[in-house]
Amino acid sequence: VLHLGAAAPADPVAAASPSLAPALAKRWRLRVLAGPHGAPDFFTPDDMAMLAEASWQVHYNSSRTGVRLIGPKPQWARTDGGEAGLHPSNIHDNAYAIGAIDFTGDMPVILGPDGPSLGGFVCPAVVVDAELWKLGQLRPGDTVRFHRLSLDQAEQRSAQVEAALAALSSPVTAPAALPAAPQDDATACPSPIVLSDPACGDVPAMVIRQAGDRYVLVEFGELMLDIELRLRVHVLMTALQARQAAGRLPGLIDLTPGIRSLQVHFNPAELPRTELLRILQEEEAQLHAVDDMAVPSRVVHLPLAWNDSQTRLAIEKYMQSVRPDAPWCPSNIEFIRRINDLASPEAVQQLFFDTRYLVMGLGDVYLGAPVATPVDPRQRLVTTKYNPARTWTPENAVGIGGAYLCVYGMEGPGGYQFVGRTVQMWNRWRHGDGAAPEFAQPWLLRFFDQLHFYPVSEDELMRLRQDFPLGRASLRIEDTTFSLRDYRAFLAREADSIAAFKAKQQAAFEAERERWRAAGQAEYVSDDAATSAPPPEDDLPDGAQAVASAVQGSVWQVMVKEGDVVEAGQTLVVVESMKMEFSITAPRAGTVWRVSCKASGAVQAGQTVAILQ
Repeated sequence: VLHLGAAAPADPVAAASPSLAPALAKRWRLRVLAGPHGAPDFFTPDDMAMLAEASWQVHYNSSRTGVRLIGPKPQWARTDGGEAGLHPSNIHDNAYAIGAIDFTGDMPVILGPDGPSLGGFVCPAVVVDAELWKLGQLRPGDTVRFHRLSLDQAEQRSAQVEAALAALSSPVTAPAALPAAPQDDATACPSPIVLSDPACGDVPAMVIRQAGDRYVLVEFGELMLDIELRLRVHVLMTALQARQAAGRLPGLIDLTPGIRSLQVHFNPAELPRTELLRILQEEEAQLHAVDDMAVPSRVVHLPLAWNDSQTRLAIEKYMQSVRPDAPWCPSNIEFIRRINDLASPEAVQQLFFDTRYLVMGLGDVYLGAPVATPVDPRQRLVTTKYNPARTWTPENAVGIGGAYLCVYGMEGPGGYQFVGRTVQMWNRWRHGDGAAPEFAQPWLLRFFDQLHFYPVSEDELMRLRQDFPLGRASLRIEDTTFSLRDYRAFLAREADSIAAFKAKQQAAFEAERERWRAAGQAEYVSDDAATSAPPPEDDLPDGAQAVASAVQGSVWQVMVKEGDVVEAGQTLVVVESMKMEFSITAPRAGTVWRVSCKASGAVQAGQTVAILQ
């Protein structure tokens, strides 16, 4: 929603000097802070050096959601992500900072202002706040270099930009105390960890990681899926919210919980990071035990169309424009079966509909989307996430990544393995009074809800999707509680069968990885955006005219064939770039003498796509 402001003043206002306009170029330097993830636990020291030394090219699949980059592949400091997924970039879902450099597999994506609030990938650095404006200027084919700063340098840069904007007397691109082309400072942050409290008895370790100059990421315990850690995150979040409500935490902007972490977004002008770290350490020391904790929970029954046409279309688009040979294509469900050593696709379906999923986070990817995990560990289907990620996911697709389930709140990119599609997680039009009872607020679910899916046909789902946001269809919702004491007793009672299930699953997981290696699919870096345009056509017949693409992108459709007679303005080729479709049209009437591109192929700006005679 764009809200209209007051009428503009009748009298003209003074114009700023043209010299203050930022210089827009094809090569960019972005200043970053290391973290929240990096060496030595996720990346190697050489990987961190490579991040700063490489020239990264902007991919044509970029937008305000994220800017994809083409460049070298990390070596990685580990072989996989364990329960979070098969690829070493996979982690247990945590919140993302705006400007985070998110490695979705081996491809980095700089997350923009419309990017996801939660996700399960490693982020080795974050663009500092004062440099975020540059993300909106990046175009396909531009190159980017990253330069690491210390926190003091980042805060100094932010102060310079704010002063320049307030006075409009000096360009924001020419900081006084920092070199215009700064050298990367590998010593700026030798570790992304800025505070560490070791474990003590039953109290898990707490680690606080730097996540840019306006966020920190608080993590508890080991890198594992543990519902007790999620409850501890919840206790810390509520303690901070109470402190803010009492007026004792100025400068706190928002709190976003993940699986075993809590991201704190703050304004350093009101709340310096050193003071925030002191407060977090103080609050953590006072947290009460979660042993007897019971939280309100609801069993929410959701309809699901299994393996529906829209999720199959998303896979087809991925194979056409991103990665045709991915091990999870052409069927995500067959991939889930294989990696979990299940007997058949029908066994995957049966297990899925028998499972209850506990909602651990909201806003996973976008708009109230849940990240949830099966309450019973024996029902946890473990997969890996797409590498690289998809460029398009249908709204309310349901997928599994690592040991987690997500319902996508809106269309957009994504990496979880599809199983089907359900009803809306977010009501963009009506909530509160007069809306469907499920939407007292714009989002449907709450922390610690338990999701139970039941099968419906695709036609029935389409009717439900039309009626549900308008209150003409409702969901069955049962109120209950989730008790940690009862859950611990269940785990102890079923310990042997849980261990046997995990051992079988781990063997299948490792066998799948070996299949990747044997088939040459273990490593993948797309090179389609880094290729140069072919030389200009030089064998044109008399009277012929080459028609070129105006943008770098992927050929989505070729609308003509050789010998076709076309009119001026008729679409010849459709190129997909920056999440938009660009029609390349005939500049005049004529006959198609040659088509110089093919569907799903990459094209560069200025490259000939067709020749008219």
